[in-house]
Amino acid sequence: MNPLIWATLITSLATGTIITTASHHWLLAWIGLELNTMSILPIIMQPPHPRSTEATTKYFLIQATSAALILFASTMNAWQTGHWTILQSPSPLTTTIAMMAIMMKLAIAPAHLWYPEILQGTTMTTALIISTWQKLAPLAMLYMMTPHLPTHTMLLLGLLSTTIGGWSGLNQTQTRKMMAFSSISHMGWLITALCLNPSLTTLTMTTYLIMTTTMFLMLTTSATKSLTDSGTTWTNSPLTLTFTMLTLLSLGGLPPLTGFMPKLLILNELTWSKLTPLATTLALATLPSLAFYTRMAYLTTLTIPPNTTPSEHKWRFKTPPTTLIPTLLLLTTLSLPMMPLMYYTT
Repeated sequence: MNPLIWATLITSLATGTIITTASHHWLLAWIGLELNTMSILPIIMQPPHPRSTEATTKYFLIQATSAALILFASTMNAWQTGHWTILQSPSPLTTTIAMMAIMMKLAIAPAHLWYPEILQGTTMTTALIISTWQKLAPLAMLYMMTPHLPTHTMLLLGLLSTTIGGWSGLNQTQTRKMMAFSSISHMGWLITALCLNPSLTTLTMTTYLIMTTTMFLMLTTSATKSLTDSGTTWTNSPLTLTFTMLTLLSLGGLPPLTGFMPKLLILNELTWSKLTPLATTLALATLPSLAFYTRMAYLTTLTIPPNTTPSEHKWRFKTPPTTLIPTLLLLTTLSLPMMPLMYYTT
């Protein structure tokens, strides 16, 4: 693709997210979401392939449906209340419809089935953009709607998303699908934090973005598309392999790594809010996620699964490492001592 077209698409993608995050007007937020969606579609379609075309079509249908629901909810809200401001109290029906649309955009269970298939049909870099940058605009709208959202429904969806994300990832062998179910599980923790404390939500989102970016960059560098490929990573780069294992355990929330920090704080907030049964269930729902992260780390470090001839010689085609990886690795594994500073300044 022409570099000028790429620059235009990336600029439009960033502009759409910024418009949505900076606006308090329903119509402007909707325009930002639409600009964001229309910019990512050509990126998903590259390189041209039947799988990427299918992923683009699915993504367009899901995003168009959710955007239409948001436009319908905001128009109905303006008709009933006479204002277009997101921060002012909307009607209950508007809140429900808009919340459903945003949950669909964020791939929160039970509206999550489209997400793993789309990530599997794209490249690693595009999957990284969909898993990180594309989450920011819908989350910004949820931030603005927080005082008016039904807390019990949000907590239930968070628990459901965490449970389904963990259980569904257990039988996956493709790394992109595993990262998709990991994202679904983390989104459950995120909207649970949103019901408790906005600063805790910011910390959880930042931690999720850092860990997910690190993991995708690792998978891209080592060209690991399935669990079978992970057995040959040692020949490619032993240091990359070691940090990949630590990043996986951090994603699972294992102490003393960084991923343990948001989970500990969310469970602490739930306990202080007299929601101990929910906190216990959430902690147990994380165990399947930790199981498939640990399985991937085990396959990566301790065993070499049966390999075909191309994967045996994959080490000959080394991908140059990204300069961003060392910094992200430190943030992914060693940020737990900074927990008080990060929690009270976000």
